Amino acid sequence: MVLLLARHLPHEHLIVGLAMALRAGALTADAVALEARKIARAEDEPAGTPGAATVRFLHAWRLAHLPPDTRPLPSVTHYDQLLRRRRASGGEHREGEAQWPCPASED
Repeated sequence: MVLLLARHLPHEHLIVGLAMALRAGALTADAVALEARKIARAEDEPAGTPGAATVRFLHAWRLAHLPPDTRPLPSVTHYDQLLRRRRASGGEHREGEAQWPCPASED
């Protein structure tokens, strides 16, 4: 995959991208591509351009570009109701009785 990047990026950028990805411990083609593109973009933009932030890891870059997660946190209230039902029905474990769920017997 990294070799295919040579179709779109200069050789020098790929070499620097490989070195940066190895230094960061990211051994994926995505990391090499990201680092090589950062080098290419840095050469194209004049120094001091706002928005030229340095991203070290692909994971951090992806998180920075994802929309915020507005889903509610999961709830376990349904499971609490099951516990109340078990206590109300006298679900104490007694010697010799099978527990729910019953383990599969091996015959």
